[in-house]
Amino acid sequence: MIKSEELKLVNEWDKTFPKSDLTEHCKVTFVNRYGITLAADMYVPKDAKGKLPAIAVSGPFGAVKEQCSGLYAQTMAERGFLTIAFDPSYTGESGGEPRYMASPDINTEDFMAAVDFLSMNDKVDPDRISIIGICGWGGMALNTAALDPRIKVTIASTMYDMTRVNANGYFDLEDSEEARFEKKKAMAKQRTEDLRNGFYKRAGGCLPLPVPEDSPFFVKDYSEYYKGRAYHSRSLNSNEGWNVIGCESFMNQPILKYTNEIRNAVLIVHGEKAHSCYFSKDAYAAMTKGSKYTDNKELMIIPDAVHTDLYDNLNVIPFDYIEEFIRKYI
Repeated sequence: MIKSEELKLVNEWDKTFPKSDLTEHCKVTFVNRYGITLAADMYVPKDAKGKLPAIAVSGPFGAVKEQCSGLYAQTMAERGFLTIAFDPSYTGESGGEPRYMASPDINTEDFMAAVDFLSMNDKVDPDRISIIGICGWGGMALNTAALDPRIKVTIASTMYDMTRVNANGYFDLEDSEEARFEKKKAMAKQRTEDLRNGFYKRAGGCLPLPVPEDSPFFVKDYSEYYKGRAYHSRSLNSNEGWNVIGCESFMNQPILKYTNEIRNAVLIVHGEKAHSCYFSKDAYAAMTKGSKYTDNKELMIIPDAVHTDLYDNLNVIPFDYIEEFIRKYI
């Protein structure tokens, strides 16, 4: 018997975006194959009838469902989909101890468990399930699509490959054996310190506002979102961040290895001026290289857009085309 843990869920509306009058909202929970209970917001179109197409949404990496994943989920529900935005294991309102840990395997499983939940929901057509991953969860979404053929359409928005950035640093500037060895030594030292101290040291979230003028643009971009317009008390990026060793295994467990075997549809969306755009361009190239399944794969570059424009800028996020793409392939 699969058992779920009892979670303490907030009932009042505490999102960083306005509540829609076109959808019904409620909290739901489900359990992944590691026995961790995940919390999600479910959005259902008002007056919906019959079995609905469904979408599971998560991301960015270190965010919570009350931030942009919830905005995506609510917006797609306004367009006729039953949607859930969920908190990954060890974060937000979801279960799992110790807190603020991440895992390429467990986080991929979180998406698959969300598909499990949707496929068992009486209001959902189990043959028309899609997923949307934002930022670091864009990479997780692609990894999940390579494993789970139940997913008819995958959308990766402003994606990061978290294994690549942890192993190689930003822009691959630390892609060397020596650089990785220094990181491994620092992680090993931190593990010992954490055990001696009896708690896990946090890595720190985004810089507080105002960000120093000499900071890179993408650092300011993140802080203005997480510390400013979309601050949330449960968001790691808005507060003290992941544990220092929280993402340790990402350095040695690259995802996306078999994405060129994904048979179902994939749309990758990124901003032209985003510092992270190289992740999407390279992921699309790897996904289509030598693949027999390229007719339903697309890379969409949004002119002049930066990374967080695809978090919450409704004038930039191509919801019309996302809906069109999903409906075409479900």
